[in-house]
Amino acid sequence: MTNLDPPDIETLSLLLRQVAREELMPRFGQLPASEKADGSLVTEADLAVQRRLVNLLAANWPGIPLLGEEMSADAQQRLLSDQGTALWCLDPIDGTSNFACGFPGFCISLALLRAGRVELGLVLDPVRDECFSALRGQGATMNGQPIRPYSPGQQLSDCLAMVDFKRLPKDRVAGLFGADSFRSQRNLGAVALEWCWLGAGRFQLYLHGGQGLWDHAAGRLIATEAGAATRLLAPGSAQPESAITLAKRVALGAANEELLNQWQTRIGLPLSAR
Repeated sequence: MTNLDPPDIETLSLLLRQVAREELMPRFGQLPASEKADGSLVTEADLAVQRRLVNLLAANWPGIPLLGEEMSADAQQRLLSDQGTALWCLDPIDGTSNFACGFPGFCISLALLRAGRVELGLVLDPVRDECFSALRGQGATMNGQPIRPYSPGQQLSDCLAMVDFKRLPKDRVAGLFGADSFRSQRNLGAVALEWCWLGAGRFQLYLHGGQGLWDHAAGRLIATEAGAATRLLAPGSAQPESAITLAKRVALGAANEELLNQWQTRIGLPLSAR
């Protein structure tokens, strides 16, 4: 592979499935979790998956360093500062709280960053054996089949919403409910999967108040390439931004641009991120 050639998605999906089969699923619901400095959880499975993928990716695509969630903040920033170099971005388990509790909502998320943007994304749900993937400009698939968003109507009240209330300002939550709001609301607790499910038409509206780069890199590319309308916003801003950063971002999405505009109006941006 040259520096400009994208890695083969089929090979990547096989590697993710191998690691999930050997390192992740045997530990599902079997491990205690410890709390990191930011309050999120980590298990031995997170570390085992990251170790295996660091080695497998290096063996198959030497010369592309890996930016992992379980690395130190200094190491992460050093890698991200050279955005002219191709860089893997890995979340070994997105949905660690679910994984540790035995709740079947977690995934491995892997993206390729280059020149300040996401070029490729894969998200593997090992419980359902669903591998979502996308290359920039080439659409999105699930297990090789194209995915598209779906909306039963063009009003918010027609739509199923995925909302993470924990990371929203408390004084803004009540305003999201009402007869002209969403039809019903869910929260999966695995951000990369939530983006993919938006792209696959499993719900129509999305709001999350504080996503890290590992949360949105692969999943948002997949949702966008599928045809969903998506936005990331800096805390306290109503203007979308596209810069690759380690800072938390407010995330919005919808099945199409018309619904997203209605949704943003309903939410009443700006929001702070948590």
